Amino acid sequence: MQKILETAIGKLLKKTIAIVGCGRTDARVHASQFFFHVDIEENWGFDLCFRLNKILPYDIAIFDIIPMQGQPHARFDAIQRTYDYFIHTYKDPFLSSFSSFYLEPDLDLDKMKAAAILLPLYNDYRGFCKCPDRIDHTLCYVSSAVLFADSNGDKLRFRISANRFLSKMIRIIVGRLLEIGRREMSVDEFEHYLINKETPKIIIPAHPQGLYLSKVIYPYLDIPPRTTFTSALQNSMDINWREV
Repeated sequence: MQKILETAIGKLLKKTIAIVGCGRTDARVHASQFFFHVDIEENWGFDLCFRLNKILPYDIAIFDIIPMQGQPHARFDAIQRTYDYFIHTYKDPFLSSFSSFYLEPDLDLDKMKAAAILLPLYNDYRGFCKCPDRIDHTLCYVSSAVLFADSNGDKLRFRISANRFLSKMIRIIVGRLLEIGRREMSVDEFEHYLINKETPKIIIPAHPQGLYLSKVIYPYLDIPPRTTFTSALQNSMDINWREV
């Protein structure tokens, strides 16, 4: 996405442009809110937002261009990021690109909830990082982690908020929650990785397409998302979701 945006802005402004995004996501991961900053000193004299949306591909939309003073940083200034992960447990072609399909009609949601509740109690997520030795530290301050289900119990939604996330951390957590739901892992085993900060030899992250970056908050900027996920999920999100 970064290269596409840089090319589009550079084409309109007739200069080389470099942008800095609020974070990185894996391929096929979605974002319903995403910020980036770019340094442009001169006035452009036309509706840049409109023209960008005319030339950007259909799956990238610009909602606002906000002039900022000083040296705000889209990545390092963010104080909280929220992600949602969607799962459907029955085959639905209309959801296949937007929610992760797991044919698991008998998940133990209570045990999954019990594991999710543990997450804000710990702050070292080394056990949920594939390559912890490649980064400075594995500390993440999780402020909330909640599991939701729709009224039929066949769609799940996991929401987690923290100051930062490690690479594939959320997908690894969801993968573990699914193991707990299948009764392949106990809640105590899950907590063991949080307590002992051990990196398992085998880590299988959940599928990428169910993951959404849904909210980013800055000390100086807290804007409600202009759009929320896909219409195929929207009705359920507004009407039927209940906390497990």
